[in-house]
Amino acid sequence: MSVQTEMSSTTTPQHAGQSKLSAIGSAFVAQGFTMYPVLVLLMIVGAFVAPAFLTSRNLINILEQVSVLGLTTIGLTFVVLIGRLDLSLEGIVGFAPMLAAVLLVPAASGGFGVELPSWMGLVIALGAAGLIGWFNGFMVVKVGLNPFISTLGLLVLLRGGILIISNGRSIYSPGPALTYLGSSKVLGMPTAVIVFIVVASIVGLVFQYHRYGRALYAVGGNEAAARAAGINVDRVIWSAFVFAALLSGLAGVLMTGRLDSAVTTQGEGIIFSAFAAAVIGGVSLGGGKGTIIGVVSGVLLIGVINNLLTLAQVPSFYVQASTGAVIIIAAVLTTLASHRSSGVKTRT
Repeated sequence: MSVQTEMSSTTTPQHAGQSKLSAIGSAFVAQGFTMYPVLVLLMIVGAFVAPAFLTSRNLINILEQVSVLGLTTIGLTFVVLIGRLDLSLEGIVGFAPMLAAVLLVPAASGGFGVELPSWMGLVIALGAAGLIGWFNGFMVVKVGLNPFISTLGLLVLLRGGILIISNGRSIYSPGPALTYLGSSKVLGMPTAVIVFIVVASIVGLVFQYHRYGRALYAVGGNEAAARAAGINVDRVIWSAFVFAALLSGLAGVLMTGRLDSAVTTQGEGIIFSAFAAAVIGGVSLGGGKGTIIGVVSGVLLIGVINNLLTLAQVPSFYVQASTGAVIIIAAVLTTLASHRSSGVKTRT
């Protein structure tokens, strides 16, 4: 008995230390910090590859470049957390500001000739985005359509709609309401970056502390249990599509401001980058898992990779392939770190 007692007393501190380290590691992964060491490593590499990489001007430029992707990815996270997909967000990024633009500019500039007051631009863009999100929620919740098929069809419809309402041409200088957020600066910081940081902070707090955020995780984790707990699952699903669309519409406005125009190809391909950023950031495509801290890390990782490859003067046709390879590696590392299977199934 005394021997057993002595052995347990000598091993307990070691086991306690291991348990503490394990708990810290689990919390590190659960909170979405997995990719930040990779980001630090990339920045160190960038400092050697291109001296201009770590300059404040270049770092702010990276943040400005990823602000559109960041808002779209945060919007997508609302839907992915409940175990659904929304491919139409890419179409919203282009359609919402284009609709606002053609209603603001004169017919000679490619508009409808309505020439609504300039201040209505942001209202129209976000209003259109919100209605599209409402429609998505209606088709999924009330009609019972598969969200993948439903939003894919709407994406194609929106892409065609952009060409129809614009007659296939871009709308230049659509007005300050559509360009201010994406082109102005506050105390030397691009307004787009401030918008991204504010939105990410608010959504992060909602996800972590508000009952609505807890409801999103509950629905994504186990719908039946969420219903049994008294959560209005249909309302949560519907609202998730609306919030996703609103943030994508805002992302489209930021892009329009940066370009000083609403272009017909605006937002093309952004949904794939958004999915990549979300997965890299630890958001489970099966629903119920993910944090805004992780999402931001995924967005920043993509931005840093693109910027680093550009500064390293890698030929443009290699950039996309190289970025894709790094994204796959990062996603694998995230999966291993969080002890999840790579074969997660989604409720589409």
